[in-house]
Parts: sequence; C-alpha cells; structure tokens
Amino acid sequence: MIHVLASAICSVLVSVLLKLARRFGLDVGQMVAWNYAAAVALAALLLQPSPEALLQPHAPWLALLALGVLLPTIFLALGASVRHAGIVRSDAAQRLSLLISLLAAFLLFGEKLDATKVLGCALGLLALLGMVWRSGQARGEGGAAQWLWPLLVFAGFGTIDIALKRVSAAGVPLGTSLVAMFALALPVAFALAAARRLRGGAHFTLRNALAGLLLGLCNFGNILFYLRAHRALPQHPALVFASMNLGVVVLGALTGVLLFRERLSRTNLAGLVLALAAIALLAWA
Repeated sequence: MIHVLASAICSVLVSVLLKLARRFGLDVGQMVAWNYAAAVALAALLLQPSPEALLQPHAPWLALLALGVLLPTIFLALGASVRHAGIVRSDAAQRLSLLISLLAAFLLFGEKLDATKVLGCALGLLALLGMVWRSGQARGEGGAAQWLWPLLVFAGFGTIDIALKRVSAAGVPLGTSLVAMFALALPVAFALAAARRLRGGAHFTLRNALAGLLLGLCNFGNILFYLRAHRALPQHPALVFASMNLGVVVLGALTGVLLFRERLSRTNLAGLVLALAAIALLAWA
C-alpha cells in the first residue's frame, strides 16, 4: 500500500503547487506547459512505450487528439479551481468525476447497473452539491468562481476518463498511450501559455520552467505509483482504486484545512463525508 500512499501524496502535491503559484508570482499556464515536457520525458524513459502500436489501423487517434486538448485545458481549470475554491473542494470534485465515467460505462460500454452503484452515484451527486455549496455571504465574497470551477473540474476529468477508456479499449499499451497524449498536450499547453503572454500575461521565465518541471514530476509520480500499486496488488484493483481516491480526498482535506486554513461550512463537511462514502460504495460494487 506504500505505492497508493505515494500516489495520493503526489496528487495532493500537484494541488499544493497550483495553490502556491500565485503566492510566489508563478504563471500557472507556463507551469502546466513545462509539466508536460517533464511528463513526456519521464514516460518515455520509464514506461517503455511501443510506438508501432500507434501505426495500426485501429489506433484511437481521435481519442488521443481529444486528450491532447483536454489534458492541458482541464489542468488550467484545476489551477483556477484550487485558487478560487481551495484544495479541499477541487480534489473532491476531481475524484467525484468518476461518476461521469461510471455513467458512461452504463450507457456506452454495456456495464450493468445495480442497487449499490445507484446508491453510490446518488451519494456522489449529493456530495458534489454539498462540496460546492456556498452560503449567501460566501457567495457574495467569492462569486460564481467558487462553485463554477469545481464543477468544470468535475465535468472535465470525467470526460478525460471516458477518452482514456476509449484508448484502453483499442488495445494501445498504457505506456505508449501516455507518451502519445502527453506529447500531444505539450504543444497545446505551450500555445495556450503563448496566447496568454500575447494578451499581456507573464513573460516566459526560468522560475516558471523549474516550477513546471517540479509540477510534472509530481503529476507523473501520481501516475507511476498508481500503476505500481496495481502491479503490486493485481488481484485487488478495487482496493487500489478506493484507497487512492479516498486517500486523495482525505489528504487534500487535511492539507487545505490545516496548511492553508480553508474554511468549510457544515454543508461542505457533509459533502466531504458523502464523497468518501460514495467512493467506498462504488469501489465495493
């Protein structure tokens, strides 16, 4: 389980780096771009991709191209969500996005629906509502950004997971698909950063590049340790899945509340508890 813990820590560190970016005068767009430079290099070095798999007639290039656009844009949305809504809500919204992929499994991939999954989905939707709920005073302080960005993170990561399932169903090895999608995301991320610069955004600097490479190390560490956890426990995929998602939600909540003094209402706390229950139920199902 040490790999699960390491993966969860890396995932939360991504949110921490995005949270600290503004405090240290870093540009999130440039960080996201350099993050993919690190991710491509590490994936090519450690995951032993097989490029010939992408030359087959059934290669899922449409899904890969969609991921190349979605990955950097939703990463930027995650950065905005962490900035406006905090680590607790953003990490919970990201993990609850499994509800969208689960719904797609029923509608697109022929998975059977049962009472436990229905209950898990219902709790997950209630949890999402509770996590993004703001009181009247809080809504006035933070505006729509405090609930809009987490919802965008929820929808975006759910859509990414569906595209990943399409790639997986096509039989492309995981290492190959990761290198391909990171390589496709790299120019998109740099184009977005350059567009922001042309509109008066931050200059490209060495500090932003170094911060982005660190972000990429944490982002790839999340993926690598998660894969190693599945290899270490091949007979218990649900255990790995549940432990990872529950661990990220709990560690994210502790980090947000204790380190960054994020304030949660009773409704938000109830949503957090429901999120944990929903993830546990769906993993058990």
